[in-house]
Amino acid sequence: MTDLEHGAIELSWIDMTIAAGLVLVAGAVSIALRLGLERRLAIASLRTVVQLLLVGFILRQVFAIDSAWLLMGLLLAMTIAASFAAVGRSSRTFSGATFQAFLTLLLTGMLTTFTVTGAIVGIEPWYRPQYVIPLLGMVLGNSLTGISLSLDHLLERLSAGRQQVEMELTHGATRWEAARAPLAEAVRRGMIPVINSMMVVGIVALPGMMTGQILEGADPMKAVMYQIVVMFMIAAATSLGCMLIGLLACRYLFNSRHQLRSELIRQRA
Repeated sequence: MTDLEHGAIELSWIDMTIAAGLVLVAGAVSIALRLGLERRLAIASLRTVVQLLLVGFILRQVFAIDSAWLLMGLLLAMTIAASFAAVGRSSRTFSGATFQAFLTLLLTGMLTTFTVTGAIVGIEPWYRPQYVIPLLGMVLGNSLTGISLSLDHLLERLSAGRQQVEMELTHGATRWEAARAPLAEAVRRGMIPVINSMMVVGIVALPGMMTGQILEGADPMKAVMYQIVVMFMIAAATSLGCMLIGLLACRYLFNSRHQLRSELIRQRA
């Protein structure tokens, strides 16, 4: 019986040190080619270690306590962090954008995650953190990228194409009619990463969840079925998120008299 039949092979700190040597190779390449990336690479590596160790410690405590209230608090904290990251990546913003991103991620993330855990997987009790936390994490991680791309493109179109939008409004178009084209393009832009990922999954790359289950010794076909569910969940959450953030932004940037308030859009410093 192989080690994988007992589960994943445990890694020691010596193994982690050897893995860190791979990053040193990347740093050496940066120095040799004078790319100037070695400092950023070192900081990113340090943050990766610190953040993941902290997450591991927190998750160990959450799993041990097994409390619904503690779980919901952690999910809320994850959503807040994701909303700041989503808006922070956009080159343009407006007052209240972070709250709109939070509301979007909260609604779409919770809806898709608990649909999977409740209706598809059927976990008992519903708040089992071993399922809920990883699934919501994958949803938020992918959705925030789509939301950021959609919001950035929408604000760019409404700002740079302000005259076109205002001309349509002058000729009798409602705010939703004038915003339809920019909104549609923004949603398409936000969906590009997840669609590209779905097009090559299993051919070019093996997703993290599937890889982790295989390393734990799970049947590859069972791991594949879980990964299919996850990909569909991410696609649904991203599409809903891109649409909702666009609708909320348009509702804020157009007043009740169907006028575009482009002055509310500001370039991020």
